[in-house]
Amino acid sequence: MPKTAGLSRAADAALPDPSRWKALAFIALAQLMVVLDATIVNIALPSAQTDLGISDGNKQWVITAYALAFGGLLLFGGRIADLWGRKRTFVVGLIGFALASALGGAAQNEAMMFGSRALQGVFGALLAPAALSLLAVMFTDAKERAKAFGIYGAIAGGGGAVGLILGGFLTEYLNWRWTFFVNIPFAIVAAAGAYFVIREPSGARNRAPLDIPGVVLSTLGLVALVYGFTRAESAGWSDALTVSMFIAAAVLLLAFVVTEARVKSPLLPLRVLTERNRGGVYLSLGLAIIAMFGLFLFLTYYLQVVKGYSPVRTGFAFMPMIVGMITGSTQIGTRLMTRVPPRLLMGPGFLVAAVGMLLLTQLDLNTGYAAVILPGMLLLGLGMGTAFMPAMSLATHGIEPRDAGVASAMVNTSQQVGGAIGTALLNTIAASATTAYVADHAARATDPQLLELQAMVSGFAAAIWWAVGILVAAAAIAMTLINTGRPGTGTGGGADGASGAGAEEEFKIPVVAH
Repeated sequence: MPKTAGLSRAADAALPDPSRWKALAFIALAQLMVVLDATIVNIALPSAQTDLGISDGNKQWVITAYALAFGGLLLFGGRIADLWGRKRTFVVGLIGFALASALGGAAQNEAMMFGSRALQGVFGALLAPAALSLLAVMFTDAKERAKAFGIYGAIAGGGGAVGLILGGFLTEYLNWRWTFFVNIPFAIVAAAGAYFVIREPSGARNRAPLDIPGVVLSTLGLVALVYGFTRAESAGWSDALTVSMFIAAAVLLLAFVVTEARVKSPLLPLRVLTERNRGGVYLSLGLAIIAMFGLFLFLTYYLQVVKGYSPVRTGFAFMPMIVGMITGSTQIGTRLMTRVPPRLLMGPGFLVAAVGMLLLTQLDLNTGYAAVILPGMLLLGLGMGTAFMPAMSLATHGIEPRDAGVASAMVNTSQQVGGAIGTALLNTIAASATTAYVADHAARATDPQLLELQAMVSGFAAAIWWAVGILVAAAAIAMTLINTGRPGTGTGGGADGASGAGAEEEFKIPVVAH
């Protein structure tokens, strides 16, 4: 074989995959499906509960079964992506998610429903980290990476609000079962596109033996943590089982960290967490999600119960947040990401979101949508979109390709745990404030129904104040811990070269189809 021919092939292999933008479309579609599913089922839950005869005590398991499987298995799913290959894991996750969705749509009783939701969580835990890690290893140029993660960040942040709209339409005009069936065409298109278009870089797998003790400890620890927060919402923080879950989670996760520091091939190499920039991203992103998920819950109840909006109208009321998210991610974050350090996007982004949240603390029975809710949601979306995009990119930037799957899983884990904490913590604060309001005003109240609504809104406002504080804390953590320079400058960064030119070079690996 002529030497020049070999050099030519090597040069071609080092070039970026020409199909990477088509691949992004299918990866984004899959991410949209997963994020939609997190909120779309909430809208359908009352109808599904009635049809399937699910008791009030058990209805939470429609949400909890998914959350436990998804949150508990994310690290395992990320490691499987590194071991099997991201493309293969991505396609298997999509097919499994579609089958589980079909089972949920065809459910005839609560057991079928709970089982299908747990299966969705299992396959979602394979799919989500594989999707993000594919982006991490396919987009290596700083400017292209900014655009790709801008699109991904907008979908990751705004998809939940889109789910409220779609869930409202499907539930109101078709049937709750379509909130499950709608996942099937999403999954089929994304899986077919991924199979024919995605070309995963070679040399990016981690073929080390699977860390079984790490899998067991992390899965049980995360399940205990998510279930503890979920149970706290319904049973209270002092409930014996709730406290036991938190203690078990602390013991198991501590044992997991100790194990990972000792084993030869850890499930979660501690180098992924201890680099200050990635640690800052995971922590600040988790806090921001706490604030955001709580707000979704409160505004949905406020608009439907207090304002009397239909499910469809409620979904459309969230449109300013979606517009803000897309604008923040694709127009602000993407354009500035290669020009300024990530902390100067994330910190101010979280603060803008906090200002939007601050406006929403003014909610009362007569609050006008255009005067308070619209600008509040627009600012919240704008700030979150601006912060999410560099956060998603930085969480996997400069990571060794063999760790891309598990680093991506940590992003999803911080979001999933943040969502569980946000729903439980802020709902508890709201409930306590509501009870206190009733106790203070019951003697003077002339209309019990009006008092109940006033107390509910007072509780929402009290919890949103906490959300404001949490977003300010997220901004402070981002500004303090994240010290990397803008991509390509070679300034800042952590122990593993998570920023600058070194990180760019680390990602330039040959592109070969698997």
